[in-house]
Amino acid sequence: MTKYEILLFDVDDTLLDFDLAENAALDRMFKEENIAVTQEMIARYKEINESMWRAFERGEITKNTLHNTRFAVALKEFGIEVDGAYFETLFQKYLCEAHHYVEGAYEVIAQLADHYHLYVVSNGVTATQNKRLMDAKLAPHFKDIFISEQTGYQKPMPAFFDYVFERIDDFDKDKTLIIGDSLTSDIKGGLQSGIDTCWFNIRNIENTSEIKPHYEINKLHDLHELLNKQLV
Repeated sequence: MTKYEILLFDVDDTLLDFDLAENAALDRMFKEENIAVTQEMIARYKEINESMWRAFERGEITKNTLHNTRFAVALKEFGIEVDGAYFETLFQKYLCEAHHYVEGAYEVIAQLADHYHLYVVSNGVTATQNKRLMDAKLAPHFKDIFISEQTGYQKPMPAFFDYVFERIDDFDKDKTLIIGDSLTSDIKGGLQSGIDTCWFNIRNIENTSEIKPHYEINKLHDLHELLNKQLV
């Protein structure tokens, strides 16, 4: 058998393609509200959103603040005043309808589920992530789904991982691997919590940070080779 028995998976840009889902949801939301947006506006929204997510990971803002203000903050720069909470509700409504797979996600998860204990660890919205995972037919392959809203903590906080570890039967850090696309969330969180980490570098970018994962892959199918090398 391999060294690892427990695999923790992030969702967005690890199992499900978030860019496709986000772009589709944004397009439908702005059309419904009759707002003509430019690529510059979308790009600026994504910059602000990314910055706010990093602040959330550092514990500087709450998820409610992030969700209920990001659209208002971004659109205000272009002279458009909106109700941020209302726009967030619309966005989540359309986001939860999108469940595009990352290449190979379903096949890899279905195969791994026969040999490993699989769990989801996500900072997303509970209702949205659960629906997307169910619609993508991925949820049945996981023993449990842990989302920050439910835990009261978020990745990379050690408290989030402590919450997860306490709820996994026969948990063993030495036999656990986290797989995710975010260095600042998945990998940093795993390192701080004492488990091995696999960075899914889906965009083939250079890691210029001080966060050093144990492993790096560019395609989910590469997990098979990685795990097969960890024979004990």
